[in-house]
Amino acid sequence: MFSADLKRGSMELLILAVLEGGARHGYEIGKLLEQRSGGRLELRVSTLYSALYRMEGRGWIRGRWVEREGERRRCFYTLTPDGRAALEAQRQEWEAFAAVVNRVIGLSPA
Repeated sequence: MFSADLKRGSMELLILAVLEGGARHGYEIGKLLEQRSGGRLELRVSTLYSALYRMEGRGWIRGRWVEREGERRRCFYTLTPDGRAALEAQRQEWEAFAAVVNRVIGLSPA
């Protein structure tokens, strides 16, 4: 529904926001993004996991493998303190950017 460029530019913010609610595995993150967007955001699995690995490398999230009886092994991701700081910074940046874009395109007063 939205261009790949728009999704790519906001992917980390969206994932961090979903993880703010607690530990989640990759499939659940993707489904929550789709659900919260009313079905308007669908991510390819490869795109989602690439972002998760990149964010884990930055220290924003931590993955922990969990095995449960009768279920597949899954990696659950949680926010780290650096991830919470990154989420707050990205929220502020997004809010400022959206306000400027809205002014430029005439959706809010200049």
